[in-house]
Amino acid sequence: MKINIYAVGKVKGSLLLSVQEYLKMISKYTDIEVIEIKEETITAKASEKSVAKALNLEGEAILKRINDKDYVFVLAPNGEKLDSITFSERLNDAFNVGQSRVSFIIGSSHGLSNNIYTRANKILSFSDLTFPHQLFRIILLEQIFRAFKIINKETYHK
Repeated sequence: MKINIYAVGKVKGSLLLSVQEYLKMISKYTDIEVIEIKEETITAKASEKSVAKALNLEGEAILKRINDKDYVFVLAPNGEKLDSITFSERLNDAFNVGQSRVSFIIGSSHGLSNNIYTRANKILSFSDLTFPHQLFRIILLEQIFRAFKIINKETYHK
């Protein structure tokens, strides 16, 4: 079993310590890796065409790294909302599909390209709220850790 998290952009500063701590805790259950994808430069006044081009470049960089048999969760505002127990069930089920490798994809503040949505096995949303992408990486890691605690019937604070 392995989890890859493909995230556009870098985590910096004190948030990096939280990412590293969650990766360490999750590694007791499965191999996990965060793969940072270069965020393309998009100016504030960029045209829709320029934004689409940048998202396509980011999407291509992600898709080059994903195995054909990976189970892919895309995280996006328009995705399905789950509670933690259902998320843990979906994660556990995903490991039973394909080659036991699960990938999560977090886009930039501009979102993701259409080819990423096409590749997704499941599109998830964690909230109607908007989160900074660096912080969202920690939220995803916390939910993955919580899922493994639930799957293994271990106690974890509510």
